[in-house]
Parts: sequence; C-alpha cells; structure tokens
Amino acid sequence: MIRVSDIKLTLDQDESEIKQVLLAKLKIKEKDLIDYNIFKRSIDARKRDNIYFVYTIDAVVAQEAKILKRFAKDKDVAPTPKLNYEYVQTGLVLLKNRPVVIGTGPAGLFAGLILAQMGYQPLLLERGADVDRRTEVVKKFWSTGELDTECNVQFGEGGAGTFSDGKLTTLIRDLRCRKVLEELVEAGAPTEIMYSHKPHVGTDILRVVVKNLRQRIISLGGEVRFNAKVTDLLVEQGKVTGVVINDNEQVATEVVILAVGHSARDTFHMLYNKGVEITPKAFSIGVRIEHPQELINAAQYKQFAGHPRLGAAEYKLAYHSPSGRSAYTFCMCPGGVVVAAASEAGGVVTNGMSEHARNAKNANSALLVGVTPADFGSDHPLAGVEFQRQWERKAFELGGRNYHAPAQLVGDFLQDRPSTGFGSVEPSYRKAVALAELKHCLPPYVVQTLKEAIVDFDRKLKGFALPDAVLTGVETRSSSPIRIERNEQRQANIEGLYPAGEGAGYAGGIVSAAVDGIRVAEAVASKFRPLGESTV
Repeated sequence: MIRVSDIKLTLDQDESEIKQVLLAKLKIKEKDLIDYNIFKRSIDARKRDNIYFVYTIDAVVAQEAKILKRFAKDKDVAPTPKLNYEYVQTGLVLLKNRPVVIGTGPAGLFAGLILAQMGYQPLLLERGADVDRRTEVVKKFWSTGELDTECNVQFGEGGAGTFSDGKLTTLIRDLRCRKVLEELVEAGAPTEIMYSHKPHVGTDILRVVVKNLRQRIISLGGEVRFNAKVTDLLVEQGKVTGVVINDNEQVATEVVILAVGHSARDTFHMLYNKGVEITPKAFSIGVRIEHPQELINAAQYKQFAGHPRLGAAEYKLAYHSPSGRSAYTFCMCPGGVVVAAASEAGGVVTNGMSEHARNAKNANSALLVGVTPADFGSDHPLAGVEFQRQWERKAFELGGRNYHAPAQLVGDFLQDRPSTGFGSVEPSYRKAVALAELKHCLPPYVVQTLKEAIVDFDRKLKGFALPDAVLTGVETRSSSPIRIERNEQRQANIEGLYPAGEGAGYAGGIVSAAVDGIRVAEAVASKFRPLGESTV
C-alpha cells in the first residue's frame, strides 16, 4: 500500500470526494486505484476564513513501485508502514497455574485479552461489579449519596475510564495502539476511532465495549470474577505463590499482573506492607471548570461554529507560572457533565464524563496544577495518597458532608469573594453542589496558579474566564500518586509480580494503560509457556 498525506476537504465536501482528490494527487486513472481507506482524519481550524478536514489515506494501487519512484521526493507519498500486531515468542518455563490479573480497567482487560489470545487461560479478578450492576450502583450514589466503597466510579468493570469521555488520544507511538483500537472496534466501538485525530468512544458505548471484551476473554478460555477483591499477596522466598481473595480464598499462581488503577489505596498499603518497592510520584490536583459548549464552539470554530460536521469543539491549554508551577487542562469533556467520583467515605472527588454524542449543554475540563513529592509533607512512599485524601476530605466538609461538591463562579474565584448564586452556567455535577470558596479545599499555591492560568487561558481561548463559568472541586485523581517499581522484565522486586497501567504509575489514559497491559502480557509470555503446553 501507499500512504498519501495532506489530502484536504472543505467542510462542505463529502468524504466520497476523497477518491477524486487522491486520483489527482497520484496522477493515476480510476482503474489503477484498487482500494483505499482512511488512516487518519484531523481538523485544521487555524485559518479564520476556512476550516479543512485533513486526511491521510492508505491506497492499494496498480504499479505501486512506479508511483513511489515518481513521488520519491514528495514527503506526502510513501510506502505504508507495517501495521499488524505480532505476538511474542513464548518462553520456556512451563506455568503450573494460570496467570492472575488483578483489575479490569484498560491495562487489566488488555493484559487478559492478549494472554487469552495466546492460550494462557488467565483469571481476571475485579473488586467491583460487572458493568451493568456497577452502573446501577453509581447512579444510586449520584441520586442518594449512598457510596459503595467497593463499586463506584473508580472500581468495577472497565475501570475509572468507564465513566469518562472514553477519550482515546495518546502521545505514545507504538504499534500496540492500533491493536488496542482494533480490539475496541471489534468489541463495538465506532469504526471512526481507527482514524480520528482525537478519537473517543463515550461512556454509553464504552460500557458495551468492556462487556464484549470480557466475553471475548471468556470465549478464549479465560475467567472473569467480580466482587473478588485481592486482600493479600502470597510470597515465598521472594516469589509470588498466590493471592487471597476477600480475606478467605487462596488461589495459587506464579504470575500476578497488578492492574489495580490509580485509586486502590488499600491495595497500595497491602503491597507496601508485603515489601513491594513503591516510590511517590508527581501528579496534579485542581477543579473542574464548566462553560457553555456554544462558547467553546464559537471560540474554536468562529463563524463555522454549529456546522453539523464539526461537532462539539475541544481545547487543550497549558500555563507555566513565574513561580515554577504549571497548570493545564486535562480530560476535556465536550458536551459532557461533571460527576461525583469518590471511592472513600468522607471525601469528595470530581471527574468529567461525556456520552458519544457529546450533546449536553456544557463543556467541562479538569483544570489542574502539578504537585510533587516535595509538597506531600512526608517522604513516606504513600504520602501522595494522604495528600489527596487531605483535600478530598476538606471538599467533603466544605460541601456539607453529604457528597455535595463545593463550587464557585470563575469571576468570584478570581476576585477572592464568595459566590451568592449561579448565572448563565448551570452546574452539571451529578449529585449536587454547594456554593463555597474553593480556596478552603485546595493548597494556596494551587489556588494562585489556577487564578493565573485562567487569565492566561482567556487570552488563548476567548471566554475561558467567563465570570459565570463554574468551578467545582476537587479533582485529585488525575494519575496515580505512586509508582510500583519494576525492572526491564517488567517485574517488581518480588518475582512473578508484574505492575501495570495507570495505577502502577506507567500510563496516563485508556490507550496508554491498555498498551502497558499488552507489554506486561508480552513480558509474561516471553518467560512462560501456557499451562499444560509441551516444551518439546
């Protein structure tokens, strides 16, 4: 195949016109274009007077070598690189027991899927419920304030990403990313995620996808158990020998993949007490900011805002303060809502969520400031956990001790005054909000950096500092506060223990976590042969 880049269509051109543009670009006749597909699609909105869709196309053509020679000096025409995922060669050590995967977020699901596809018949253990039951429990919390600490926005099938925008953007360049997208499409995600520049699934479709991934693992000989919390790790002479489920059931295994997510604080403590090497790491805290989606559309697309082919606009902003602190927007949810995401009693945590259509009235994004272990007040490996907990509890108290979230208007936040009511932006937080001064549930240096960032972002995105925009606190779970150290074979200091994904400190989003899960599965497969397989 030939890869052709920089194919442009205007907003009013249909994608069916790609074919003619491609023929003209390659200077070939229609009979010589055997087939083509879209590899990537992005939006170029840099020019105020026009917006383009920009495509990269993979084409099957007659006389490919001749065409490539003709365009040898054209950077937009090249051979299509290798795209197929290749499974690793299995190792020589024969497993006596099936591998255990702890957690069914992206890292756990994809580690389990790869192992299942290679014949390892993995056992996946999830402390929360299956996605259907989990959805019921989460909605009950949002409506009544009754929190289930074992099944919530953080814990359960699909992990924390299940109640999010289902964003699939990533900065990593790895063929495994395509493998992840292919499996997601096979499980029911929209085909467009394969080529969209900023792919997303949406929480509504993602719930179906994770269920189908589970069924695929089971169909390949794996097992998935819910309400199965791993409460202890069995270790002999520095090696994993098994796990304990729900304090009473032992499962023997030589391989444990830890994909527990960034909020499994009790599991972090258990691992620390077992001697697993853990170090604190930087993360970010802040608030959710909400604007009318129409304002964001107008700021990004100008006179083209509302065009049916553009959808809800996004943004991504960053600011570096003279103080040395940095602020940025994260996990932006166009046409979405702010949700209650607590996993511990007595703490308020926010997150953002969008359905695939992204058709809610408001846009929201995390507005975060980086913090480092130097801010935690202790050199204990789990000091970052306590740092998060401190501010979540203050937000709980400030909101009225009933999981209502403290909220403040942007204009009042900037002027350091209490808000007395909401204006043109109605908060969407899935529970309820209580007007409060957010400076009481955030560190002073975070408050100051947020104020500077809001003013700076308003210069970059007109209307960002809208006085009626709503800030809802707090967001503390941007990433894991720890890193579970691992070696080049991706094992922790206990042999057979494989930390994976965002909770272990090795990823930052659905795709990167899934890719890390695949890498860990490959590390397991490179050492071990599947249970019962001959070494001859």
